[in-house]
Amino acid sequence: MPQMAPIGWLSLFIIFSIIFILFNMMNYYSVLPTTPKSDNLKNNSLNSMNWKW
Repeated sequence: MPQMAPIGWLSLFIIFSIIFILFNMMNYYSVLPTTPKSDNLKNNSLNSMNWKW
């Protein structure tokens, strides 16, 4: 059975690494987080100062 040269393994590793990084980047940047509305943000900042204890 023929064996692969080290440069063959290196190129295979580089190709799979690039594919893996591109796949993860596409998954990460495909979802845009929704920003909270300014009204909700103001209510949260006011309510957070009310200590219940």
